[in-house]
Amino acid sequence: MIQVGIIGGAGYTAGELIRLLIHHREVKINFVYSTSNAGNKISDIHQDLIGEIDQKFSDKINTDVDVLFLCLGHGNSKTFLENNHFSSATKIIDLSNDFRLLNDRVFQGKEFVYGLPELNLEAIKTANYIANPGCFATTIQLALLPLAKHDLLQSDIHVNAVTGATGAGTSLSKTTHYTWRDNNFSYYKPFTHQHLGEINQSLTQLQTSFSNEVNFMPNRGNFSRGIFATAYSKFEGTLEEAKHIYLDFYKDAKFTFLSDVELHLKQVVNTNKCLVHLHKHNDKLLISSITDNLLKGASGQAIHNMNLMYGFEESEGLNLKATYF
Repeated sequence: MIQVGIIGGAGYTAGELIRLLIHHREVKINFVYSTSNAGNKISDIHQDLIGEIDQKFSDKINTDVDVLFLCLGHGNSKTFLENNHFSSATKIIDLSNDFRLLNDRVFQGKEFVYGLPELNLEAIKTANYIANPGCFATTIQLALLPLAKHDLLQSDIHVNAVTGATGAGTSLSKTTHYTWRDNNFSYYKPFTHQHLGEINQSLTQLQTSFSNEVNFMPNRGNFSRGIFATAYSKFEGTLEEAKHIYLDFYKDAKFTFLSDVELHLKQVVNTNKCLVHLHKHNDKLLISSITDNLLKGASGQAIHNMNLMYGFEESEGLNLKATYF
């Protein structure tokens, strides 16, 4: 049984990590670090865990744990690792964007592997350090990568995606208050979202000639969790040819599936799944993809990466049923 530590334990992603890890047969949670909540019961903050965990948040760090999950705000993981030195045997899975891009992947002699299993499965298995993908990036890449593999992204791509309120984290702002979010809808960071870097990086990993625009419009939805993305681009083949491409690409994927029926978010909320649906209209292929932003888009994918790194069953701790009703 491996010992894990969690840094930044009071946020949504840490709460989901704890919820899943306490039922993981190969894991024991060694500590959950939170300076603002040190000494408080974890279940007082993550109240869905009442009766499931007796531990308290700690302001002490065990630098010899087997796996360290970093659930810190973007830009803070590098600072944390600069100030805290862990055993060379400690594997690190970072859930921020600090190490996702190739120019940032090497830090303090540690080389981070981009942790999208559908793209980098074999590299993840032998990695010691993982940069967990972003939630929008995961959902959008899984919609587009099969086409990139066959050099079929030959024109600009248009993406519209909406995320739930948990995508903004626990800190309150104008756009996360209930009275603003309820019965409301808005876009933000049009064409400039930070996940575009890793999306383009993965597309060019498979299609080296890719140089077109990914026109990404991120939206805020008035629901708690989930991402619904639609992407379209020119595609000269038939719908059946497109389906064959996607089925072949995901034939060995544990959590990504092609659906013949139109999608809705309740199919994936509370799961580590990504569902993809295809629709052909004239010369355009429309690809819809859906994920739970806190699971496949964050904590669930982090645990999947840990399972791969240790040779555990891929679905260990992740056999989850959608909250469908």
